[in-house]
Amino acid sequence: MFAATLLATAFSAVASPAAAEPVRDATMAALPQLTALYRELHAAPELSRQEVKSAARMAAEARKAGFTVTEKVGGTGIVAVLRNGPGPTLLIRTDIDGLPVTEATGLPFASKVRATTADGVETGVMHACGHDTHMASWVGTARNLSAMKGQWSGTLVMIAQPAEEVGLGAQAMLADGLYTRFPKPTHAIAFHDSAGLQAGVIGVHSGYTFANVDSVDVVVRGVGGHGAYPNTTKDPIVLASRIVGALQTLVSRELDPQTPGVVTVGSFHAGAKHNIIPDEAKLLLTVRSYTDESRKQLLDGIARIARGEAIAAGIPEDRMPTVRVEQTYTPATFNTEPLSGELRTLFTGRFGDARVRDVPATMGGEDFSRYYLADKSIQSMIFWVGGVPADNWAAAQDGLAELPSLHSAGWAPDAEAVIGTATEALTAAALDVLKK
Repeated sequence: MFAATLLATAFSAVASPAAAEPVRDATMAALPQLTALYRELHAAPELSRQEVKSAARMAAEARKAGFTVTEKVGGTGIVAVLRNGPGPTLLIRTDIDGLPVTEATGLPFASKVRATTADGVETGVMHACGHDTHMASWVGTARNLSAMKGQWSGTLVMIAQPAEEVGLGAQAMLADGLYTRFPKPTHAIAFHDSAGLQAGVIGVHSGYTFANVDSVDVVVRGVGGHGAYPNTTKDPIVLASRIVGALQTLVSRELDPQTPGVVTVGSFHAGAKHNIIPDEAKLLLTVRSYTDESRKQLLDGIARIARGEAIAAGIPEDRMPTVRVEQTYTPATFNTEPLSGELRTLFTGRFGDARVRDVPATMGGEDFSRYYLADKSIQSMIFWVGGVPADNWAAAQDGLAELPSLHSAGWAPDAEAVIGTATEALTAAALDVLKK
């Protein structure tokens, strides 16, 4: 599939010795092995903070490539270090966890794994976010750079991070001494496969790229009673409904129109019977923003609206709504300059204009942000690599098909295109950052 896509033309130039390109040649030579590794990983996903076998596999591959490897950093995290003289220190990250999704791709190597979540729910497990392509590309990059030590100088710190899907892995690795026990990076890069770009296309964005992600619980209290006598109650369902409606004005009427934000009520739970007005209702919200200022404005606004609507409804002070913001949140990811611009130029020169796109920021979350936020002197960038197979992409452009998204049970990227492109891009980026 890889050679049959638009990527085929990019590799036609290596037909003659005069056109040989070392990074591309090394990547293409390794692609069958990397694809086999991807399939192995795809068939054996592990949930966040349970990634024991995945971590061990990454550790073994890094050792084989000549890195000094430390295991169990921040839980199941792996830190692989390769020192190669004076120069910058580059961190390259892969995430390694799967999702509680039962796979429906029909792939011959589809996951049949089942596991129990931290909440005690038994579920199928799948690499529905493409972390298996990330891991295979990480291994390919490690092999390339180890074999090309004569072309760069500095230190590589390649990390295999657990628990990205729950927003805890980067924080755990940093808390376990990532920047004190190991060489502290001057630069950090990563990539993510994309369900919105054609296979082999690179997407780049400078500045805020992923959003702050907050989870907020709102408990709305009332006075329960018989549904036939609502005048004797304080109905928390009606009050919670007013709160849901008023929350929509936070983005539409309080944020600057040019400031992105999302306040979504994902769950509204109350009551158990037709004719009983319950004592309380519970709302579960996801809140997305980019800047610290807009995040604070939205969170403060939620608390203010909940209290204000309760006062308007005549709720006594001792039964005011409680608003709980989860303390573990995913902060926004910021792609810094000049690194982002430099790598965009590098990628365009290597892959051509047709395969490098400026893409908008997303309201999704990504805890790669924490490596930069832990020390803002670090130059940091995460980029996208498209994974939509060419046939699927063409059908979608003609309105004949809908594309599955990341986290979908049907997400099946063109893995060869993702791995081939990402491995080449990461290797080229590292050689540029660490050039002699």
